[in-house]
Amino acid sequence: MALKDRITDDMKAAMRAKDSERLGTIRLLTAAIKQKEVDERTELDDAQVVAVVDKLIKQRKDSIEAFVKAGRQDLADKEAAELAVLQAYLPERLSREQVQAEVDAIVAGLGASGPGDMGKVMGAVKSRLAGKADMGEVSAAVKAALAR
Repeated sequence: MALKDRITDDMKAAMRAKDSERLGTIRLLTAAIKQKEVDERTELDDAQVVAVVDKLIKQRKDSIEAFVKAGRQDLADKEAAELAVLQAYLPERLSREQVQAEVDAIVAGLGASGPGDMGKVMGAVKSRLAGKADMGEVSAAVKAALAR
C-alpha cells in the first residue's frame, strides 16, 4: 500500500474514532503533501512523502525545543503528540552504526578527505540515505569521517 493511501486510511479511521488530535495532525500532513504536489505539479511518490514527513518532524522538534525554553510545557506537549503521530509514517531508521558504515563507504568511494569535501559527500549521502536516517545524525557522521 502506498504511503499516501495509508495516510488517507488513517485519517478516515481517526474521523470514525473521533480522535480530534490525531485527525488534526494527519490533516496537517495531507495539506503539506497536497501543497507540495500543487507547487511541483506532480504526484508525490513514497520517498517524496517521507521527505515531507521528515520536514514536519523537524519543525515539531524545533517547536518543542522553543516551547520548553519559553516555559510553555502545554504547547510542547501538544507538539510532542503531533510528533508521535508523524513518526508512525517514517520507515524504519538505520542505527547509528549503520549510518556510520554507509558514510564511511561513501567517503571511501568518493576518495573524499577533509572538511572541503563536505558538500560532495553530503550530496551522495543524501541521495542514498534520504528517509532512512535522520539527516542531522548523518551530517555529524560525515563531519566525523572527514575529520579523520
